[in-house]
Amino acid sequence: MKIYGGIDLHSNNSVIAIINEHGETLTAKRLNNDMSVILSFLSPYKDNLKGLVVESTFNWYWLVDALMDEGFKLHLANPAAIQQYSGLKHADDHSDARWLAEMLRLNILPEGYIYPRELRAVRDLMRKRMDIVQQSTKNLLSVQSCYMRHLGYKLSSNKIKQMAAIRKGVNVEQVHTDFSSTNTALSVISNLTLIRCAQQQINAIESAILQQTSLSPEFINLTSIDGIGNTLALTIMLETGTIKRFDSPGNFSSYCRCVKGARYSNGKKKGATNQKN
Repeated sequence: MKIYGGIDLHSNNSVIAIINEHGETLTAKRLNNDMSVILSFLSPYKDNLKGLVVESTFNWYWLVDALMDEGFKLHLANPAAIQQYSGLKHADDHSDARWLAEMLRLNILPEGYIYPRELRAVRDLMRKRMDIVQQSTKNLLSVQSCYMRHLGYKLSSNKIKQMAAIRKGVNVEQVHTDFSSTNTALSVISNLTLIRCAQQQINAIESAILQQTSLSPEFINLTSIDGIGNTLALTIMLETGTIKRFDSPGNFSSYCRCVKGARYSNGKKKGATNQKN
């Protein structure tokens, strides 16, 4: 008998549901996020399980990796593309887990990509760089806003970066010269110090990633394209993973959010999707 499993993963517990090939629930139980407990629950069904579905939540790494090590066939569900039954009156963690298994049984599961664990840490480090860049930009805009508010002119981004230069250190004297208020000067100095610290971490992250990836064929091919430097090449390469996972250039373009989304009926546009990209 074919059976299917769905796991609704939370921060400290998981609800696991097992259904048969007719969609009937065999068992559903909430378990603590303890791998030994989860394996003990799943082991009686292992031989007949056609697959286990785990929703792509923020903390799926440990569970998916451990279950794959034990020989289970894992599927990662894309939560943004999952639709519940229309008109559903009641839903809870047990019904969510059963629906994950049901979508696998019906072959309608919107799957996410299980990024290879040996490269996952490098990709996440690149994402951390992006996060630090955003924090640095936030502080830079705060400095610009302060100059506009108190002095009536906008300081250029390059000038602010020079004032927070790593080698020279924060230009404290310049800030105190610009602002008569000690409190305002301290506020700007704090922003510049954070920009300086962020740039140090960005440089360290970029250096570490380049040492691991600069000789890969994908990186060499990408950097050979005009307009693509090291940072953009690393972002494209690490976010894409293996290009073979895309069936066509159109699928890859859609993944990159480069395809216009729209809904038409009788030749008339009824709505749009993907408007933020």
